[in-house]
Amino acid sequence: MTSGRSNTTQAARVISVVADVMAAIIGLWILMYLLDANRANGFVEFIRDLASWLAGWSHDLFTFDEAWARVVAGYGLAAVVYLVVGHMVAGRLLRRH
Repeated sequence: MTSGRSNTTQAARVISVVADVMAAIIGLWILMYLLDANRANGFVEFIRDLASWLAGWSHDLFTFDEAWARVVAGYGLAAVVYLVVGHMVAGRLLRRH
């Protein structure tokens, strides 16, 4: 039974790490946006595109007048959802075994 528990623990870790990485990418884009990073830079463009894809369902969800508030709220919501859902799924996997 130890091997099954070990596989479950590894799966839970992978899910947690993936959720953390997704949230970190989105958080990095929020930071780059707020600090007015050079959008012509290849790395900034890559992070922006990846964050837009990850938060595609939420980045235009709010209609604040200020662009920075829309970015923080929309992308921030996606980051929080990925963290909460990812860690909840990982926690449930660990509790099941």
